[in-house]
Amino acid sequence: MPLSLAVITYNEEHNIVRLLDSITDTVDEIIIVDSFSTDKTKEICTQKYSQVKFFEKKFNGYGEQKNHALSLCSHDWILFLDADEVPDEDLKQSIKKIITSENSGENVYKVKFNNHLGIHLIKFGGWGNVCRERLFRKDCVKYSDDNVHEFLIYDKKAGILNGKINHYTYKSIQHHVAKINKYSDMMAEKMFEKGKKINRFKIIVSPIFEFIKVFIFKLGFLDGFAGFYVAKTMSYYTFLKYIKLREKIRLLELEKKNIKVT
Repeated sequence: MPLSLAVITYNEEHNIVRLLDSITDTVDEIIIVDSFSTDKTKEICTQKYSQVKFFEKKFNGYGEQKNHALSLCSHDWILFLDADEVPDEDLKQSIKKIITSENSGENVYKVKFNNHLGIHLIKFGGWGNVCRERLFRKDCVKYSDDNVHEFLIYDKKAGILNGKINHYTYKSIQHHVAKINKYSDMMAEKMFEKGKKINRFKIIVSPIFEFIKVFIFKLGFLDGFAGFYVAKTMSYYTFLKYIKLREKIRLLELEKKNIKVT
């Protein structure tokens, strides 16, 4: 049974080679939907890998982009990975076993993650027990239309594959901070569109609680300074998404009063 790999990309020249080199012996076609990268992502994908079918589409949100990638896949089984994810050998063998079985059992399979922060493997703080859907039959799923924090929609229980995905979360602190800024923008927009309200108390308290939850309650301190960094940046993300939501609400209120903001 042939297998499609689907990936959405934007400026992933530092990650895409590692992923494609690790998976070309497992998949039959590679569908890449790129958001008009300005680095060498397109050049790398189209010149080095014969299995790649490269498409470009304006990015209007993760849910829409992923569903577009799904629609381009030719095969029944789809492995959907991010550019900074790499399956280990046990996982690849488990995938081959599933797709070649006459009765695979499930239509959707989850995979456990090893989350790497620079040179550190993060085992606590909520990062050590991550398990996400990555292998599924094309006609049994679709992604939600959310711009950010999209999720896979399916109607039956998911199985769990043997093996793990190694997830390399960022290449530098600057890159990580830029990702936090981008995701907090999108999350604030998502909450705003859903009519979510916010007050100053929650803006002040929520980041503090997030740090305590990750670093203390979820045992992030056992990861040492890397665990502190994870808790601190997650707290920062929480603060940003709420303060940006407040700004959007304030601008809307001023607009309704015909007050221009300079």
